[in-house]
Amino acid sequence: MMAQSDFSRQSFLGQHSEQTLADTRATIVGLGGGGSHIAQQLAHLGVGRIRLIDPQEIDNSNLNRLVGATAKDVEEKTPKVKIAERLIKGIRPWIEVDVAQADWQNADDLIKDSHVLFGCVDGYRQRMYLESAARRFCLPYIDIGMDVTHLTDEQYAIAGQMIMTLPGGPCMRCMGFLTQERLEREENDYGDAGINPQVVWTNGTLASLAVGQFVRLFTPWFDGSRQFEWLELDGNNQFVARSRQPDYAIRGPCSHFPQTHLGDPFFELKG
Repeated sequence: MMAQSDFSRQSFLGQHSEQTLADTRATIVGLGGGGSHIAQQLAHLGVGRIRLIDPQEIDNSNLNRLVGATAKDVEEKTPKVKIAERLIKGIRPWIEVDVAQADWQNADDLIKDSHVLFGCVDGYRQRMYLESAARRFCLPYIDIGMDVTHLTDEQYAIAGQMIMTLPGGPCMRCMGFLTQERLEREENDYGDAGINPQVVWTNGTLASLAVGQFVRLFTPWFDGSRQFEWLELDGNNQFVARSRQPDYAIRGPCSHFPQTHLGDPFFELKG
């Protein structure tokens, strides 16, 4: 039971933060490298209800980054959501965990009554659709992603971003992250290092930024009143900075998700 847990080391988050987090419903879409880190951190924080959505089973290429995975999981082709569920329950058995080994579009019952939606998906178009779902259900949306680009010879640049948007505020298209050029790319074309290049430390850094943003939103620890956040990671130099792109891209209120459509159950996800 939660009463057996000691959260005194994070009491600075606020007088009632322990109960607030225990009452929070968080949904994670994508339980690979980034999503598995987020699941682990939410469990340590004491988030009481965690929903996990991912259609895939683990394979050998996931072992370089998927937190909680084992060689036996690869042999048994364990679903990623089951690995994350086991990880969460191993940290705090009292957490309520719901899993769906499915595409998130077929598991929106685990999204619509959540308090926050984490997106750890591949491809810009999937991000656009998932943010659309967050707007449909009036949820904060926190997205992470990374890319690897070839520089010279055997040198590569690692970069990533954590973006948070709120219903009524600028969306990822308003901010200039989701552009028509990017949306026209193949969803799994992630740069010059091959399909979906990922490394555990970059996934962990981006996941930590996402969880930190979540805590800012849900506890009084620090002012989290901004309508959006876009943090950029320079993985080669281990440097994180707030993106300047929204300063140039945002032009007035969001026109992609009108206020009249927020929370509308019949609002369609449009490309």
